[in-house]
Amino acid sequence: MDAEKDNKCRLDKWLWAARFFKTRSIAADAVGAGKVRVDGDRAKPAKEVKVGMLVNIRNKDFEIECEVTGLSNIRRGAPKAGLLYAETEDSKQKRENAKITHEADHAARERGAGRPTKRQQRDIKKFTGIY
Repeated sequence: MDAEKDNKCRLDKWLWAARFFKTRSIAADAVGAGKVRVDGDRAKPAKEVKVGMLVNIRNKDFEIECEVTGLSNIRRGAPKAGLLYAETEDSKQKRENAKITHEADHAARERGAGRPTKRQQRDIKKFTGIY
């Protein structure tokens, strides 16, 4: 009976079950906003996902391209969710490159540090060469 249910799967449910998004409504909003593409085309949240489809997910934290390897309408643990997709090699390489470039981000401030004081602003301007 469970196998019959998993033959068909909505895109927003699959994204939620594969743990790309925390809730199904967030997944549906992302699909509606055009941040998720299926086989290179924009899709609707109710699009039926099939094994072998190529899904491109763009989020503020990551961009990932993966192939659907399994279907599920139920959110399970992370090890089982990882079996629902296989990330492409090109996508892995892009994420590694993005991780390297973000580590060199020297202008990042600690969370909760607040705004810089006038003295800190002067020091920042001297350091960056902006007067």
